[in-house]
Amino acid sequence: MVSPVSIEVIGSSLQAYCDEMASVLCRTAYSPIIFEVRDFCVGLVDPDGQIIAQNKGGLPIFLADMGFPVLDAIKVFGRENLKPGDIILTNHPYICGQHLNNVILFSPFFHKGEIVAFPAVRAHWVHIGGVSAGFGSSDTTEIYQEGLQLRSIKLYESGKPNETILRILKDNIKYPDLVFGDMNAQISSCKVGERRLANLFDKYGKETIVECIHETWNRSEELARMEIAKIPNGSYTSESFLDNDGVDLDKTIPIKVTVTIEDQNMIMDFSEMSDQTKGPINSATIAAARVAFKCVSTPTTPVNEGCFRPLEVIIPPGKLMNALPPASMAAFSMPFPTVIDTVLRALSSAIPDKIPAAHFGSMGGHFILQGKNKKTGKPFVCFSHYGGGWGGRPIEDGVNSSGSICQGLVQNASVELEELYYPMIFERLALRVDQAGAGKFRGGLGIEVIIKCLQDSKLNENIERSKCHPWGLQGGKDGSPNMVRVKSNPQAEWQPMLKIHEYPLEEGALVWVQTGCGGGWGNPLERNVELIQDDVQKGFISLNTAQREYKVVINPETLAVDNQLTQALRKK
Repeated sequence: MVSPVSIEVIGSSLQAYCDEMASVLCRTAYSPIIFEVRDFCVGLVDPDGQIIAQNKGGLPIFLADMGFPVLDAIKVFGRENLKPGDIILTNHPYICGQHLNNVILFSPFFHKGEIVAFPAVRAHWVHIGGVSAGFGSSDTTEIYQEGLQLRSIKLYESGKPNETILRILKDNIKYPDLVFGDMNAQISSCKVGERRLANLFDKYGKETIVECIHETWNRSEELARMEIAKIPNGSYTSESFLDNDGVDLDKTIPIKVTVTIEDQNMIMDFSEMSDQTKGPINSATIAAARVAFKCVSTPTTPVNEGCFRPLEVIIPPGKLMNALPPASMAAFSMPFPTVIDTVLRALSSAIPDKIPAAHFGSMGGHFILQGKNKKTGKPFVCFSHYGGGWGGRPIEDGVNSSGSICQGLVQNASVELEELYYPMIFERLALRVDQAGAGKFRGGLGIEVIIKCLQDSKLNENIERSKCHPWGLQGGKDGSPNMVRVKSNPQAEWQPMLKIHEYPLEEGALVWVQTGCGGGWGNPLERNVELIQDDVQKGFISLNTAQREYKVVINPETLAVDNQLTQALRKK
């Protein structure tokens, strides 16, 4: 039996290797969506497709799901036909469960002639063929419209590049310089993982390392079960909805989930949610369920296979999150924030002291601006992402302007960087005042951004939750929803635009993004008066909102609380 010290040293080393691989990827990638936005994840997978470790700060929607592509490669090639120096590439939607832009590269690591692990890197490519660049199109109806489907391809075989595959990629990708730079960064990341694993296995040996990994999984499982056991047994149901699927714009998409607690086990049943849709918001992954589970079980512990042993997920084939071919998946992640919010609301009656109000519920106020730079003559694609407000929590206010619950440490690129790289200028970047849900603990503030195009361009926009407002809990009020408006030329009127693909913009056109604000938690009249005064002084709420929502009167000149008028108003 291995010692606790060995378990800790080896477990921490494996975690550190993943973090180093992520650092290498960021330092060597070509695309801001990787090195600045951080749309990627890095992990170590065992030969049975189980997650050994994953980098900190990777996208939560990539939680512990890179084992499926590894198992598919073993099925396609046979374990005996995987060799040192192989690099396998896959983005197949019904293996990976996601849009084609998320491309996974991984390599087999050998110790004494035996495969013992796979360093793996998933990163968002700005183009993979198909009709859309940057992010997936909002209006495709079949996966065949969205680009190249690559299932378990040997990009490198025994260290030699497969020139045929590289030529196919180059001839079908709109931005080959960017994509090939990012691809090589992924390969470099895998190679770093191999070198670190070689040092570890040479030092401790396979038997000791495998035993430590399994013990780490067992401990993660035990911690998760201890937390689930604190939730009262029973079944808890909640419902919400999405704006539309990107094709049928007037038809909302129902979300319904039942969470059942049975002692130390949790069952999430999505049988009553929407069937797969005509539009591209489908997926084939349990990622949303795993994110919600991790939030209520062990949110601060490292990710590994043991974390999810107490979770059972039921999603029948043909449903929104278990779609069948040829379902479109270009906007696969758009439902996830709302699904997770809905799971958490289902549990809010069982553990009200742990569940926050709803957050802004979109995968960021992101948009894609693309065209041909008239100064350089080269094509450009700008992928911008902006966070929104999180829901008020049982102990404090929601966070302002943060990525969604699905996005971890994903961040927006800096204003200065985007203005340097792309023909655009920011006219406004500010928090949304007076829009957060009131409560004992108010919702976080979203932001508003106004961008001016400096030349003719095309706009892609995928935004959600403009109709289903971020709800409050325990007496808190709803927050304001997400919204995007566009002036297609300087003389045009503002037009709302939620899901659009390659919408033409003239020089001088304006794009106005408003991300949602979180719902409030608890009765607004129970909010500490000093916190309300602080919100007014910081400009988060106005004097009118302080009086209307919280019944607090503040002197407009001194910004001091008028205690006498406040007491009278609250008493009334």
